[in-house]
Amino acid sequence: MKIFQSIPTEHPISEILKDIETPCDVRKLTPSQIPQLADELREFLLYSVGRTGGHFGAGLGVIELTLALHYKFDTPHDRIVWDVGHQTYPHKIITGRREAMESMRQNNGLAPFPVRSESDYDTFGVGHSSTSISAALGMITAAEKKNEKRHVTAVIGDGALTAGMAYEALAHAGSIDKNLLVILNDNQMSISENIGGLRNYLTRIWASKTYNRIRESGKSVLTYLPGAKEFARKAEIHAKGMVAPGSLFEELGFEYFGPVDGHDSKNLINILENLKNINGPKFLHVITTKGKGFAQAEDDPVGFHAINKIKTEDLPANDKKKSTLPSYSKIFGEWLSFKAANDENLVAITPAMGEGSGMNDFSKEYPDRYYDVAIAEQHSVTFAAGLACEGLKPVVAIYSTFLQRAYDQLIHDVALQNLDVLFAIDRAGLVGLDGATHQGAFDLSFIRCIPNMVIMAPSDEAMAWKMFNSGYEYPGPVAIRYPRGIGTGASFEKTEDTIEIGKSKTVLTSDNKEVIILFFGNLFDSAIQAGKEMNARVVDMRFIKPIDEELIQEISDDYKLIVTIEDNVVAGGAGSAVNEMLLKINTNSKILNIGLPDEFIEHGDQEQQKVINGLDGEGITKSIREKLALV
Repeated sequence: MKIFQSIPTEHPISEILKDIETPCDVRKLTPSQIPQLADELREFLLYSVGRTGGHFGAGLGVIELTLALHYKFDTPHDRIVWDVGHQTYPHKIITGRREAMESMRQNNGLAPFPVRSESDYDTFGVGHSSTSISAALGMITAAEKKNEKRHVTAVIGDGALTAGMAYEALAHAGSIDKNLLVILNDNQMSISENIGGLRNYLTRIWASKTYNRIRESGKSVLTYLPGAKEFARKAEIHAKGMVAPGSLFEELGFEYFGPVDGHDSKNLINILENLKNINGPKFLHVITTKGKGFAQAEDDPVGFHAINKIKTEDLPANDKKKSTLPSYSKIFGEWLSFKAANDENLVAITPAMGEGSGMNDFSKEYPDRYYDVAIAEQHSVTFAAGLACEGLKPVVAIYSTFLQRAYDQLIHDVALQNLDVLFAIDRAGLVGLDGATHQGAFDLSFIRCIPNMVIMAPSDEAMAWKMFNSGYEYPGPVAIRYPRGIGTGASFEKTEDTIEIGKSKTVLTSDNKEVIILFFGNLFDSAIQAGKEMNARVVDMRFIKPIDEELIQEISDDYKLIVTIEDNVVAGGAGSAVNEMLLKINTNSKILNIGLPDEFIEHGDQEQQKVINGLDGEGITKSIREKLALV
C-alpha cells in the first residue's frame, strides 16, 4: 500500500482506474490487481477532495472494503446500503462518477452523500446516521416477498452503531432470520472520538486473540468429532465468558465473524465470497484506519475528518477577512466556559458533535461537567431532562438537522414538564455544502408549536452572547438557533448582560409608512440592504416565541405592507407567527412572508443559496416591489 505524504494538485495518471467506469469493470480484474487499483483510487480521492473540499478520512479508510464489496457482489442488482455517507466517495468514483467528482458539493454538482436520484448504485439516501441496517432489512424483506434473489449488505460505522435505531434494526433482523449481511466498519473513530460501553466492547473483541482462536478451533473440531456440535457451542460460550464477556451481536441473532483486517483486499474478497453462501443474519466486523494511506490523516483522524478545498484563487476577496472572525460555534464555546466558571450547576451535553459545536475547551476545563453521549440525540435530550429534574442546568448543543431526531423527547420529556433546559441549536438555516440532509430549515416550524418553549435567533455575535445569558437565566425550556459559520463581525463584551424576553429592537428607522421589515436571526445584512433600498423601517424581532405582540399591535395598521424574513421554511415558521397575531387583530395591512421554499435545498455555497432562494438584499427588495405592485 502506498502512503501519500501530501494531497496531489495534478490529476493523477492511473493504469487501472482510468478504465473503471462501473463495478462491472472492477469485476473483470484479477484479485491480484485490486491492491494496485486501491492505491490509484486512494490517490484520486485525495486529488478530487483537495479540489472541492469534503469528507475523506472515512473514505480513505474504506477503499479496500468498497472494492471488495463491488468485486464480489453484482451491484446494483445486489444492494449495498451505506450509513451516513462520509465513507462513500470511493463508491461514487467507481460507479460512473469519477470525472464528476470535481463538482462535489457545488451547486448542481454531485451530492456529498448517497442520493437515489443520482445513481442506481446509491440504493438509499442518507445523511443522518444509523439508518443503513433498517433500510437494508426492508430491502431484503421486499426481495424475498417478490421472489427476487439478491444479496443485501448494510455498511455501518462504529460511531453510527452507538445509536438506538441501529440496535432496533439488529434485534428485528435477528428475530425474523433474514439473509442480511451487516458489515461494521470499525475505525475506532466517529467524527469525534468514540466513547462509551460499545467502544469498550469492540476493543475487547478486537484485542481478544484468544477468543478468536478458541472460536475457530471450536468450528474446526466439528469436522473431526461426530456429534460434537453441542459440545463446541458450549465451549464457545464458555470461552466468550472468559475472554470477551458477552456476545452482543450473536445474542441479537447474528452470526458474528471477525474482527478482520479491512485493508487486506485479498482476504476481504475471500471472506465475502464465503459469506455469500451462508444464509441468515451475518455480522462481519472489519477493522480499518480512518485516513488510511494519507500520513497526516492517519496521525490526526479528527482534524482530517473533512477538509476545505486547497485551491483558493477563486474565493471572494472578503473571505480572508471573514475567516479571521469567530464562528457562532466558537462564541458559544467561549460563553459556555465563561458561564461555567461562575455556576457549578451548568453541565453541557452533545450527541457526538463536541468539536463542531465549539465545546473542545469546555470539555478540557470541565471534564466532569461535559457529557458526550455519542450519536444518541433522543437520549441526549431526555438525559438533560433528568439532570434538570435534580436541579442542574443542562445545556444541550445540537445541530438543527439532528434535533429532528429527538422531537418526541423535546415535547414529552422537556417541554411537557416545563424543565429548565437550554438548547443551543447550531447549523440553523442554510448550511451550504452538506446539502439537503443537513439544512437547518425546519426547526422554527417544529419547535414553535410546542407549549412552554421560548425560541430566540441572534442577528449578530453580540446579540448571540446576550441571548445565551438570557436563555440560561430563563426558568424553562429555551431554544437559541444560530447559523453555521460567522456572523456580521459585531464586537461584544463577555458580560452577564441579558435582554428582555419577547421584545424586539428597531435597527433601522424610517418615517416612511409604506413598508416595515421584520427579520428573524441570521439575515441582518440582507434586511438592512433591503430596508435602505425601500426606505423602510427594519426590526430585529429576536424572538420567534413569544412573539413581540406589542410591536405587532403597534404596526398593524400603520404600514401598507408588513414583510417578514427568515432562513426557515415559510410554512409554520416565524412569519406564520406574525400572521397569526395579525389575524387576531384583524388588520388592514398586507403581509409578505419571505423565507425558504417548500422544497429541500440542495448543496452549494451558503451565499449562493441565499441568492437562489431570494434571501439576499437584492432578492428581498425584488420580492417587496413585486408585492407592492399588487397591493
